[in-house]
Amino acid sequence: MLRAVVFDFNGVLVDDEPIHFRVMQRALDPEGITVDAAAYYSRLLGLDDRSSFAAVLSEAGERPEPSRIMRLVARKAAYYREAIHQEGYPFSPGAVALVRSASSAGLTLALVSGALRDEVEGALRQAGLRGFFKAVITSEDVAEGKPDPEGYRRALTELNALPPLPERLFHPHEVLAIEDSPAGLRAAKGAGFTTLGVAQAYSARMLGEADFTVPSLDGLTPAQLERRFAEVSRS
Repeated sequence: MLRAVVFDFNGVLVDDEPIHFRVMQRALDPEGITVDAAAYYSRLLGLDDRSSFAAVLSEAGERPEPSRIMRLVARKAAYYREAIHQEGYPFSPGAVALVRSASSAGLTLALVSGALRDEVEGALRQAGLRGFFKAVITSEDVAEGKPDPEGYRRALTELNALPPLPERLFHPHEVLAIEDSPAGLRAAKGAGFTTLGVAQAYSARMLGEADFTVPSLDGLTPAQLERRFAEVSRS
């Protein structure tokens, strides 16, 4: 039985991966390092900024010093805020409607993201969605980002521990995670969750690990989620 849905942020709630790619490259320009789109979407998608910059520096033959990584993270965050200030958060088609309808259908919602908290909270405020999520886990809340399952395990703990307390505990087999990256899918599966992959143009060929996939959240209903969830749970 489906009781809770956990949303990823980048690429699921908001269609901002092209923005992240653009501002990451801008942050790396002073370092003389280039990341092309193919490398970004195939190797960095789903990783938090710390892990992404550490991987890029290592691949460039440079030492991923923590102080340098944090400078790059801060630089990228500033460029991201600048872009969002100019453009607003680009919510994915159907995402806001699905959050609202899932909550109305009695599903408990959480969010697990490798993004910074102020980015996530800013987007939720823009769309008036913050009150729909019982738990919001961001990169600052975990020691290890995706594909490590720490964030999803923490979300499950908060679903059970934060008020209002559930009548009975949520168990992993009752939770659906919605992701757009292999790293995110592995993290959710590591926590024992069923997974739905959103097949964005940049990730459609990489989501073979998902229990089921959809081309978009647009038009997706809680009843459809529950039906597909039940199908894969029985298989």
